[in-house]
Amino acid sequence: MIVIAGPTGSGKSALAIALALRFGGEVISCDSVAVYCEFEIGTAKPAAAERARVRHHLIDVVSPDAYFTAGEYARMARAAAREITGRGRIPIVCGGTGLYLRAMLDGLFDGPERDETLRERLRRRRRAGSLWRLLRRLDPEAAGRIHANDEPKLIRAIEICAAAARPMSELLRDGRDAIQGYRILRIGLSPERAALYELINKRCAEMFEHGLVDETRTLLERYGAEVFAMRSLGYRQAAEHIRGECSLAEAVARAQQGHRNYAKRQLTWFRREPEMVWLECFGTEASERAGEMVGPFLERTNCEQGTG
Repeated sequence: MIVIAGPTGSGKSALAIALALRFGGEVISCDSVAVYCEFEIGTAKPAAAERARVRHHLIDVVSPDAYFTAGEYARMARAAAREITGRGRIPIVCGGTGLYLRAMLDGLFDGPERDETLRERLRRRRRAGSLWRLLRRLDPEAAGRIHANDEPKLIRAIEICAAAARPMSELLRDGRDAIQGYRILRIGLSPERAALYELINKRCAEMFEHGLVDETRTLLERYGAEVFAMRSLGYRQAAEHIRGECSLAEAVARAQQGHRNYAKRQLTWFRREPEMVWLECFGTEASERAGEMVGPFLERTNCEQGTG
């Protein structure tokens, strides 16, 4: 299995497609918003032409009003990997949602069910930083990994601590079910920061130019403002503009800042992942260097399996 990770805008999809074409692979998307149908412009899903060249999995697999968890992603992604391998092809996991990737490769503990009563009480504690301070008291280690403004992750972490009467970080170390039967080559993309931010700013502006506000308005009319995917970057800022909370220019600037901050958090997350081989460039520039790693990796795997 090949894994391609990195921040938003780093060219992960381009590299995955290049490697899939060269080595006979199929792509398993690892993106927490691309799983949702009808969320198109703000997700930067691979274009139809790209998906026609290389088969992609776990894109447009969930209803827009569904709540989709990392555990559900892990089950579907592992099933897709087995299917790809069963056809003699190489699964290439590609995306920037670190929790989804960790769930697929390392497994998740069997956490408690959602407690909507507790969640509603926590949502009412929306004073700046209050949820993060509560989690820091319950589980300092988890608080150190979750951004103070990431309300969904903070609420879930507090919910788990309350239900289990133990810190979530302790539970995470117990009983994980790591994926079996694969040797994994992990490739991380980390282009020069100024160039990455410039590309992120450009891509955000283009999303708005290509109709993100209209798409968001349609989604709001069909499914309401509470659907989980509506909290994602781009859609959140477009919705703020629709509600009259900011001008269009301010919405674009907020989305750009949000994506830049997210890219920084992604790099921090993936830098902690073990055995990641880092390429300090965009995916569009990395195909030859990555290919030089993938070829020998596959040869070693085949030899170990007695097929080379």
